[in-house]
Amino acid sequence: MLQGLTSKASNKLVITSAAFQDHITQGLLHPHFSLSDPLLRRKPPRNPAARGRVEERGPRRQDRQEEGEYVLDSSPPPLTLAQKLGLVASPAGKLTEDEWTRVKARSVQQGESAQPCAICREEFLLQPQVLLSCSHVFHRACLQAFERFSGRKCCPMCRKQQYETRVIHDAAQLFRHQCATRIQACWRGYVARKRYRTLRKSICPKDKRLRRKFFEAKLQELNDSFVRYCHTDTEAFLSDINRSLSSSRRVFQQLERKHISEPQENDWDRIQSQVIQRGVWDCAICLTALCFQSLPTEAGTSSLRQHRRTVLLSCSHLFHQLCLEAFEAFTVESRPSCPLCRSAYHKKLI
Repeated sequence: MLQGLTSKASNKLVITSAAFQDHITQGLLHPHFSLSDPLLRRKPPRNPAARGRVEERGPRRQDRQEEGEYVLDSSPPPLTLAQKLGLVASPAGKLTEDEWTRVKARSVQQGESAQPCAICREEFLLQPQVLLSCSHVFHRACLQAFERFSGRKCCPMCRKQQYETRVIHDAAQLFRHQCATRIQACWRGYVARKRYRTLRKSICPKDKRLRRKFFEAKLQELNDSFVRYCHTDTEAFLSDINRSLSSSRRVFQQLERKHISEPQENDWDRIQSQVIQRGVWDCAICLTALCFQSLPTEAGTSSLRQHRRTVLLSCSHLFHQLCLEAFEAFTVESRPSCPLCRSAYHKKLI
């Protein structure tokens, strides 16, 4: 009888040990790992649909409508032998919506979505994020990679085991709000700058330097408007002026040739009196002194200058005979004009 009791106690001890060993093994290893594999390779899930739902990688399309929040853990893990025998407390049940609301409120209060991911240290932006039942937030892909390489389901921050995960979109909403705020700020700045430039063009500033620039810009704008409505071909304008001058000169020359007549002796006396009143005794061509007998000359003139004949023109100008003949020889016109007044003349030696 004693032997039966001993064997019964040993059997109970063996069962308890196996139950604890099974509980520890399932608690430390990832649910998709197998102890039969010596390299502890991860076995893929048997359900392809579940695999696609649980191991979805990469960010979703940004132009697709934002999905609602949902829990990723569809079913709780099976109870271990120790939990069934009452040796270890059974895990808590799934969180209700009210409990998830409190967890999310605690996460928002801590600012988890506004901070970078604790695993990759990058901003969430529009990438999928998950909220754990311990109120910590991570990238969905980062948490899956952490669970895959660590071989256990444990929170990277607080080390809580057997947590539940829920897909949320708080970080995406914050990022969209920041983008909309930046776009609105840029647009408002553009509108304000445009309105300010319009006001600067219409309202005169009070500063002296700015006021001067304001009136300079207004005057330049008026000048530009006048130039736009006027004929601006400068070459054609100057050519018209030259043609007008040439035609006017020809008309005056023809009139002078028609009305000019040979001066009489009385006219020559009047012309000589005009020369004396003017008091100019230098040749305008060679710029040397004139010498003649009928009119008074300057004192101290040389004998060489006295031999140079002087010519009196009907326009009352005096020149050396040789100088005037040289001027007439180099003149292109058929009838030369006076070198000083450009009028037709008759000449007389004095």
